[in-house]
Amino acid sequence: MSYLTQLLEPRSLESDTPINNTTLGAILGGYTATTGKSVNVTTAMQLVAVYACIRLISEAVATLPLHLYRRLEQGKERAPEHSLYPVLHDIPNPEMTSVELRETVQAHMLLWGVGYCEVVRNGAGQVKQLWPIIPTRVRPFRNTRNELVYRVTLPDNHFQTLRADRILRMSALLGLSPIGQAREALGLTMAAEEYGARFFANDSRPGGLLEHPGQLSTEASARLRNSWEESQKGLTNAHRIAILEEGLKWVQVGIAPEDAQFLETRKYQLDEIARLYHVPPHMIGDLDRATWANIEHLSIDFVVNTLRPWLVRWEQAIHKTLLVEEERRRYFAEFSVDGLLRGDTATRYQAYATARQNGWLNGNEIREMENLNSVEGLNTYLVNGNMMPVGDAGRVTKPVPAPQGEEEPEEDGDDADAKAEEE
Repeated sequence: MSYLTQLLEPRSLESDTPINNTTLGAILGGYTATTGKSVNVTTAMQLVAVYACIRLISEAVATLPLHLYRRLEQGKERAPEHSLYPVLHDIPNPEMTSVELRETVQAHMLLWGVGYCEVVRNGAGQVKQLWPIIPTRVRPFRNTRNELVYRVTLPDNHFQTLRADRILRMSALLGLSPIGQAREALGLTMAAEEYGARFFANDSRPGGLLEHPGQLSTEASARLRNSWEESQKGLTNAHRIAILEEGLKWVQVGIAPEDAQFLETRKYQLDEIARLYHVPPHMIGDLDRATWANIEHLSIDFVVNTLRPWLVRWEQAIHKTLLVEEERRRYFAEFSVDGLLRGDTATRYQAYATARQNGWLNGNEIREMENLNSVEGLNTYLVNGNMMPVGDAGRVTKPVPAPQGEEEPEEDGDDADAKAEEE
């Protein structure tokens, strides 16, 4: 059984009536760019920059900790006893881990603009499994009762119709495919790559002419061309010595790659693809504008402006579909991005010192952020100044004795009364 068949095998089918649907092969035909290149999911993923962007975002979303939390009167706490917790955090179905599921569905969104999972519930309505579905096999529509349902086409050209609560759906902007929207840019990139490949296949030399002083017949011309290509064309024949007889001359024609700005075009297309997925170029190998001074901030910008919108899509889709109405008031799912925003050691320790001295982090909370175990005696919150416990701040303390030879300042009435009460 193929991987696609496994993902789409009929589990609790509601109908198996065959329908006339567009085949997956036709759907993957994609779009034809002005360059003549066919742009679809398969061809786009063959571009290194596209593959790198999709892998970067998908792996980042998949490897971030995802927890289910319970709301408290003040703050929150993890809810590992909830039936949804292990599905999100550990094993969503018997054949995949949580990382594999999130990586797959996120890649679907980056390629097709939408991602789907089939939601399998038990008799009590609790979510027990999540299965990813190829977006090209899902068609949302409204039935005769004006209810949103999803028709999932199976490999045998049958389908199952699932209610909205049986499908976890997340989409990119307007549900549009980034590949389809950027087909011209991707088509230009494909054409540039093919041009480069053909250029090097011809020993990095443009095409040329063989000039003969006499007149050759059609058969003689064909034999000469084939003989020349067999002996001179391709990398395996690079730098071989050619012998020209009977006044034959080689005349080179064409435009040199530097004149056609071939390398500049390829560099610009890499930036275009990075711009398409809102990925800092240095994260896919372009270090031209990356320096030691800005690379950390560029990485943080990736978390805030690239990852965060995707994470919020996941969190809100989980909240809407996988929790019933009563649970939504008490539970919510959330990714933890603290590890990606930690910064370098000096910056972290400076931030910890500020938080510690101003009383809103204690020592053990700081140790937990650094993946260290708690230590007895560090649960106390401190405030700046005398570094006293927060509970002692504002209490009246005994005055410090004046140095010998100096008289203590006279106490006013209120201070004297307070001192008397203490004694």
